[in-house]
Amino acid sequence: MARIFQDPFSADSRLDACPCGRDHAPGLACTAEAAPPADGTGALGEAAEVAVMKAVFPEDATRRALLRLFGAGTVMAAIESVFPLATAREALAQAAGAPEKRDLRIGFIPITCATPIIMAHPMNFYSRHGLNVEVIRTAGWAVIRDRAIAREYDAAHMLAPMPLAMSLGVGVGQPQPFAVAAIENINGQAITLANKHRDKRNPRDWRGFRFAVPFDFSIHNYLLRHYVAEHGLDPDRDIQIRAVPPPEMVANLRADNIDGFLGPDPFNQRAVFDGVGFIHILTRELWDGHPCCAFAVPRGMITDTPNTFAALLRAIVEATAYSQKAENRREVAQAIAGQNYLNQPPTVVEQVLTGTFADGLGRVQRVPDRIGFDPFPWHSMAMWILTQMRRWGQLQREVDYAEVAAQTFLALDAGRAMRDLGLPVPASPLRTETIMGRAFDPANPSPWTERAVRA
Repeated sequence: MARIFQDPFSADSRLDACPCGRDHAPGLACTAEAAPPADGTGALGEAAEVAVMKAVFPEDATRRALLRLFGAGTVMAAIESVFPLATAREALAQAAGAPEKRDLRIGFIPITCATPIIMAHPMNFYSRHGLNVEVIRTAGWAVIRDRAIAREYDAAHMLAPMPLAMSLGVGVGQPQPFAVAAIENINGQAITLANKHRDKRNPRDWRGFRFAVPFDFSIHNYLLRHYVAEHGLDPDRDIQIRAVPPPEMVANLRADNIDGFLGPDPFNQRAVFDGVGFIHILTRELWDGHPCCAFAVPRGMITDTPNTFAALLRAIVEATAYSQKAENRREVAQAIAGQNYLNQPPTVVEQVLTGTFADGLGRVQRVPDRIGFDPFPWHSMAMWILTQMRRWGQLQREVDYAEVAAQTFLALDAGRAMRDLGLPVPASPLRTETIMGRAFDPANPSPWTERAVRA
């Protein structure tokens, strides 16, 4: 039987053209499908081989060189001595079956970043995939993390950096292997300042300001730090940054406990709605397409209950695709605004999701992509996050950024679910990210670990 994927144990094959390992023109999404036989030699069995080899040899040239030097048999035996490759081939080759566990609990923070996780409940995306899901409002990110680790939640809404930190044992007692199965939202954040600072729009004037971010391990923390550093301020000396749960940010702004926050919606818009703050800048202007939140699962779920994981991921990806469409945004806003979910005025949620909003400075802005919903977990996103953990002292040791990203951001699984729904899948999980006008090249991440601030 002809292979669908290139042979990862051939020194002549190339696995770096596409994450699936298929032989097609660079830049084209892989769309071909095949029904795999149950003996582990079909398309999904081949995918297991490709995934393992790409994890072991992130640099494809190294894989090819070793195969030429030692031969396929020796390399395969070495890998199978530490990883049950045959078992993985057989497991992945089986046709998807009924979920092993149907009743699931998913924790979420009441912010618009969680839109796909939340709306999938009232709009029946979970049930159509055979799942009975309870979505549970949770007070803060540390609670989300701790309940997920304790398995009180089967899966969770997390900030995209959290599974990276948890898996590395950063901020927790010991490494907790969690994975980003899908990105929940892109963009959708802002820097909001108190009204008294309308004449201080230049970040160079923010010396002594007190800012809130949702969590230490958040894109908000890293973007704020990078933003002020690019304007000549040291975020550890010249300003104060404290972690505040998103639902408490507006109250802290009103009470003059903080001068501003880089936080998620709907609380930027709620500050405007309540007349206590204005939107200084949307984070899409800092990094258009940046990740914020993620749909996270314990890594054991993927092997222990693979059918449940697959059904849950399909439901999330389908809900994400539905939320992305402009014509669905008002319907989605109505579905998630209620007391059990965001508990916000529908007008506030609509302004965020539709991108037509008052900015608190007397203007009505129209930014349709103020928030977006793209489930693909780009490895380059994860690599930039890791550089910032290293830059600001959270990560005390050197790690292989590409390897950690590949293990934690499940691009192959997300891509499979996206392809099943007819969504375009990137040809590679790596891309050049543009952050405040500077290119982040995942092939050369080290310059971004330098702590220096702009003069």
